[in-house]
Amino acid sequence: MLRGLKDIEEFAISATDGDIGRVANFLFDDDRWVVRYLVVETGGFLAGRRVLISPISFRLVDWGARRFHLALTMEKVKSSPSVDVNKPVSRQHERNYYSYYGYPYYWGYAGLWGSATSPRLLAAGTWNEVPTADSEKLGDVNLRSVNEVRGYHIHGKDATIGQVDDFIIDDETWAVRYLVIDTSNWWFGKKVLVAPHWASRISWAEANVYLDMSRQAIKDGPEWKSSVPISREYEARLHDYHKRPAYWDAGDAGTPAARVR
Repeated sequence: MLRGLKDIEEFAISATDGDIGRVANFLFDDDRWVVRYLVVETGGFLAGRRVLISPISFRLVDWGARRFHLALTMEKVKSSPSVDVNKPVSRQHERNYYSYYGYPYYWGYAGLWGSATSPRLLAAGTWNEVPTADSEKLGDVNLRSVNEVRGYHIHGKDATIGQVDDFIIDDETWAVRYLVIDTSNWWFGKKVLVAPHWASRISWAEANVYLDMSRQAIKDGPEWKSSVPISREYEARLHDYHKRPAYWDAGDAGTPAARVR
């Protein structure tokens, strides 16, 4: 099912033996466009320390109760490698993190989650492969804060279209399927969906996303209502209108995003 990340913020996080905290932010991989970590505010549990939680560690997701149940103890999370979530997360930290929890690496492979297509399958499997030395060299870190990217300007080929307002993710794979674009600067507060892989260029330094689409083309596209769940039928109409291949036909190996310039 597709969900907006704004709807997931403030979800409670529970270990096997008690509550840990609440979701405060997300870190996504800007190459594969997959959410790799939830940034969790621990409150009194760790004196306000923020920790990274991978979807690999989920034991149960209770969407109705707005709670993620982890297959981890409070002590395991408390003793996890420390990281300053306000700074870029290095590959060395990720290696330490994955080694600490005993998770197989996701980088160095073609799939969204290393040898698997979803974090759930990665957690359930017996994956013994590790990246080769060459794949480690190629495995540059591409993690970015969702809160940082919200507000990025979206530029069409003839005019500014709006700003990034939210991310729509697949709650099974945690792949970012769409950016929610707020067009209130010209279209009475309407919001539209654009897949991140449709961007012709992304400038992280300038906080800009460029689309090879006109403002009118965006306006004439299939209407999106945030109050209505996104169906496959709606997605098909959206992809057909923009003449873009459907990700569900291509498999879930992941499609590289537009090159940064």
